Amino acid sequence: MLGSLCLLWLLALTLSVPRAQPLAPQDFEEEEEDETVSTPFLPVPCDYDRCRHLQVPCNELQKARPVACLCPGLSSPARPPDPPRLGEVRIVAEEGLAEVHWCAPSSPVYHYRLLLWEGSGAPQKGPLLNTTVRRAELKGLKPGGAYVVCVVAGNGAGESRVSQAGGEDPEGASFPAFGPCSRLTVPPRPVTLIHAAVGVGTALALLSCVALIWHFCLRERWGCPRRAATAQASGAL
Repeated sequence: MLGSLCLLWLLALTLSVPRAQPLAPQDFEEEEEDETVSTPFLPVPCDYDRCRHLQVPCNELQKARPVACLCPGLSSPARPPDPPRLGEVRIVAEEGLAEVHWCAPSSPVYHYRLLLWEGSGAPQKGPLLNTTVRRAELKGLKPGGAYVVCVVAGNGAGESRVSQAGGEDPEGASFPAFGPCSRLTVPPRPVTLIHAAVGVGTALALLSCVALIWHFCLRERWGCPRRAATAQASGAL
């Protein structure tokens, strides 16, 4: 009797335990989709280059993404910007201009401006350039002239500082390699060199002609010294 009760109890336990259901491939796909949807978007660095011309400000790049991207660190807007870094300066001697390129500082910037010194006097100030600009042209440069060019950045607290050498004589000024200023020397125009060579050649030709004419005039007037000496020797004989 006791054995029968034990068998009935084991049979009841076996029937009450739920059996494992096999999973179909579509069940795995549904689980993967659920995990993908629940994964949050991670912020990535913004596509921002300090040296790129017409670069969109980083805060505007953040607004264009569903999740704000990461901008590089900036100093406080309550202080003037750090000096920009002056890059390549390309000179076009034929047109008397130079193309200046720079990189933005790690500071809030509202505008840029170029300063140009010719000699030790006051600088020529260029127009205000918006914060997306990284390249500008300097026009009206004289062939063979020496200049100092600086780029300054400005915001509500003021403008970035310029090196003390900015107001010195361009011939003797020296600047750091990655600073906001650089010395600029415009070579003579090739056309000017050609004109100078033609002028020197013409002057030499004229001098040669004058020397020959003068020589023949003296010869006709005073005679040839060798002929005179020969004639005197013949008369003596």
